[in-house]
Amino acid sequence: MRKWVFIFLILSILTTPVFAQKKEKLMVYTSMKETLIGDLKKGFEKKYPNVSLDYYSAGAGKIMAKIAAERQSGKLAVDVIWTSEVPDFYSMKKEGILQRYESPEAKNVVSPLFDPDYEFTPARLGTLGITYNTNKIKTPPKEWTDLLTPEYKNGFGIANPALSGTAMVSVAMLVDTFGWDFIQKLRANGAKMGEGSGQVVDDTAAGDLVACIGVDYITIDKIKLGAPLGFAYPKQMLVIPSPVAIFKGTPNLSAAQKFVDFLLSKDGQAIIASNCTLPIRRDVPIAEGVGLVSPEEAVKRSIKIDYIKLIDEKQAIIDKFISIMQSK
Repeated sequence: MRKWVFIFLILSILTTPVFAQKKEKLMVYTSMKETLIGDLKKGFEKKYPNVSLDYYSAGAGKIMAKIAAERQSGKLAVDVIWTSEVPDFYSMKKEGILQRYESPEAKNVVSPLFDPDYEFTPARLGTLGITYNTNKIKTPPKEWTDLLTPEYKNGFGIANPALSGTAMVSVAMLVDTFGWDFIQKLRANGAKMGEGSGQVVDDTAAGDLVACIGVDYITIDKIKLGAPLGFAYPKQMLVIPSPVAIFKGTPNLSAAQKFVDFLLSKDGQAIIASNCTLPIRRDVPIAEGVGLVSPEEAVKRSIKIDYIKLIDEKQAIIDKFISIMQSK
């Protein structure tokens, strides 16, 4: 009898939820849109039910300011950072605050950017093209120089690079490729400086602008809602990877590594692709019928830029661009 009681007790112990592992926690700071990070949270927690993922979603500038304040206080709340502000990752790497992690999924990454030390890894390809109002522009632009024609006079917009990291990198890429003379010619044709990346797309949809440099998913989201917009990539593409990195010293290293693995996995990248932006894997289908190109095509056509050099030149680029755009 005692033997059977003992066996029953052992079986009860082995099957009781009390013996479930303590739930891991993870905090991610990201500049990705709420719908994307929300979808990723659902997918991640479904795959890893023993990890509770929380996130803070804001612009990259606010995120870096928050991290700086936390570091000054001596208590860093974030485990993983994922934004599109590539220069920030080089700066953090230089400071020595990022954890090296070569995910087994990293071998599948297609990107114009690569960190050989694996302190950060591209997890999304953000692209910008020419967003245009289809009521005003009948022939989709094919070259950046098309923006200098009378069709775009007094109607082309670019977000303020002081307010938008993607706009700043876009301006730097265009200047590296075509020189400041191109920016001056845009201004001579009446180009305007808007505020954020979302606002210039809104102004184009409203007809206040005929076209703008537009972020892929922002434009496509508007098109899906019925906005009279088109989206075109010139031959030389603006491709800005969104790296992900783990902070050195995180007490939640295992959970952080699981998140990076999931983000780079086929399942994670499928969620990214479903949000109308480019995945970093060849084996994940892109959203169709919205003007996107494959990751391989985007990387092949991408304008290359030295992000380390850009760290030092960033403010000078912003200042000169604003000066040109405010000139009469």
